[in-house]
Amino acid sequence: MWTSPSSGVLTMRRLQIKHVTTYQYAERVTLLPHKLLLRPREGHEIRIESAELIISPAHQLQWQRDVYDNAVAQATFTKQDNRLSIDSLLILQHYDSQPLNFLVADYAVLFPFQYDAAECMDLGPYLSVIFDQDIPPLSAWLRQFWRSGQVVETYLLLEWINKAIASGFTYQQREEPGVQTPATTLTRRAGSCRDFATLFIDACRFLGLAARFVTGYQYSPTLLSGQGSTHAWSEVYLPGAGWKGFDSTSGQVVGNDHIAVAVSRHPELVPPVSGSFIAATHQSPLMSVVVEVAEIPA
Repeated sequence: MWTSPSSGVLTMRRLQIKHVTTYQYAERVTLLPHKLLLRPREGHEIRIESAELIISPAHQLQWQRDVYDNAVAQATFTKQDNRLSIDSLLILQHYDSQPLNFLVADYAVLFPFQYDAAECMDLGPYLSVIFDQDIPPLSAWLRQFWRSGQVVETYLLLEWINKAIASGFTYQQREEPGVQTPATTLTRRAGSCRDFATLFIDACRFLGLAARFVTGYQYSPTLLSGQGSTHAWSEVYLPGAGWKGFDSTSGQVVGNDHIAVAVSRHPELVPPVSGSFIAATHQSPLMSVVVEVAEIPA
């Protein structure tokens, strides 16, 4: 078994999250249904105190759970307009103040190991490499951390890979949709948070470790008001501990400064806002996104 040497009572961090997305169109358009992934995943470490979602123009809103148990809001619009605004305001309590305080099952402490056969049935989608054409450069890069025949502590292997991405690659904020392939990130030695998460996920899957993509928010007290943004990281399934988060942008294990909103087997399946529109012209709308994550008194 592996556990952090730290112990004690969990402390709670109370956070307020504002996420405003605005689209300005060149003309009045017909808005087709939009899917919104804006509500954090609740659990023993995250509790939502209040949630307000204000959307304009007139619409009907339906909540559902997708196959990953993410909370999904689908907005169906009832009138044309030249502007779409989606304003989310959340207050939540986050209790994950000791992210390293977990136990790994005895059989999984050392790598390589095999998942339990029953768990493998459910973990299958999280074990398949996403960009299989990138296996050769990915394999070559991973040889610095592990080679066939070696035995290493599972957590340390994950920590080495996570920190190597954070320290060896340059972070670049990208507004373009989608993600870079691992080969592209390895070649450029640069990428966005979702690019780094994608590289980490495919590295884990190549090694036989189940991993999934996470999108959400990160609290950073050094950011000024209005400078926040959505964030992306990874989770790896460790027997005995469950899904544990690794942030390859910072090189840290995920704690109570990360707020998960949605998880997926593929990094391109869970954007915060997705939808389309019908217009007479093909001019793209002007988009504005403002995110603020602030700690508030408990």
